[in-house]
Amino acid sequence: MALENDTTAPDFELANQFGEHIRLGEFRGKKPVALVFFPLAFSSTCTTELCDLRDNLSLFKAEGVELIGISVDSKAALRAWAEQQGYDFTLLADFWPHGAVAKEYGVFLEEKGFANRATFLVDIDGIIRSSFITAPGQPRSIEEYKAALAELHSARV
Repeated sequence: MALENDTTAPDFELANQFGEHIRLGEFRGKKPVALVFFPLAFSSTCTTELCDLRDNLSLFKAEGVELIGISVDSKAALRAWAEQQGYDFTLLADFWPHGAVAKEYGVFLEEKGFANRATFLVDIDGIIRSSFITAPGQPRSIEEYKAALAELHSARV
């Protein structure tokens, strides 16, 4: 079961597409974070979703939110995909132990071996303020992100 809103987001450290280690806790006290779990790089639905995020990155920047994508792919695969698609945001490799962070957030699909499409907006204090998950195979819409960002904003005010 996925983590619920108003709970503390579990801290983690994963390698990004450049091999740098990124820790969620490093953002606490600095800026909110949107954690975007997705199944697999290079798949058609994930590519469409992340291209939509790339094209709407200003929505996150306007709210001061760090956008981070997470999948079970290797950092090398994520780097190749990011370069191919022109993604200008962080992608993290939940590669080994396989899907460990997705499991902590309750969104790992054991029978498939990858994460579901799940988004968690974490505030500056490390609390999940908004989240949404779509059914397998169903892409998330920009409208869902806008609503989640508005929810995060209202929690800050």
